Amino acid sequence: MTGSLEGHVAIVTGGGSGIGRAICLQVAGDGGAVAVLDINEAAAQAVAAVIAESGGKALAIACDVGATDGIPAIVERIAAELGSPTLLFNVAAMMKNAHIEDTDIALFNRILAVNLTGAFAMSKAALPHLIANRGSILNISSMAGHLGLPYLAAYCASKGGMVAMTKSMAKELTNRGVRVNVIAPGGVDTPMLLAPYPDVTAPEVMRLIPLSPIGVTSPEAIARVAVFVASPASGNLSGALIPVDGAST
Repeated sequence: MTGSLEGHVAIVTGGGSGIGRAICLQVAGDGGAVAVLDINEAAAQAVAAVIAESGGKALAIACDVGATDGIPAIVERIAAELGSPTLLFNVAAMMKNAHIEDTDIALFNRILAVNLTGAFAMSKAALPHLIANRGSILNISSMAGHLGLPYLAAYCASKGGMVAMTKSMAKELTNRGVRVNVIAPGGVDTPMLLAPYPDVTAPEVMRLIPLSPIGVTSPEAIARVAVFVASPASGNLSGALIPVDGAST
């Protein structure tokens, strides 16, 4: 797909590491300009530097998507410095394994704010540009969002909500030329995969966690799917939930 995204401007939340980083590099490799957004500004700058060294165009911005008030200004800065956004990748996420009774309500709300509310706020802010450019939104959910995993009530709620939100937005925007899709990875080789489980875990509960017969995949493999689905190459694909989990679900 090299060169297939020339003239496109992509916003990638959580772009400093993992799947977000891989998407940034994939988009840049395909000729697109990239706004690398991450709560870790140094990580975002490092990704932007890699893109620039390869001759691409990138802008690093510190962004906590859970703090939604600042998002409209960030989108307008991207439009001013890179051009009007055509693609939005909502990747930023957080999780914490914990028993239900040990999950603080503030933590539950924070996970929803980052994983779900932030994706909505970013989509809302970018929407005027996406409508003008007949662009697309690609949301990153998880197999946890439609399967359910133990010790991850807040994370599962946020990722399940992202699937439903995607379908609603796709239907609402169909007559305005904006496509909205969601992919649901399984095990991916990122730091999030290594999040510790609670000290006391029931073996019969742990058996409910699926393991892909194909094995854990790479962020780059997920990025290739994400960029294809978001790009014009996927035609009129919209409202789709695409599992990328090695048949785990």
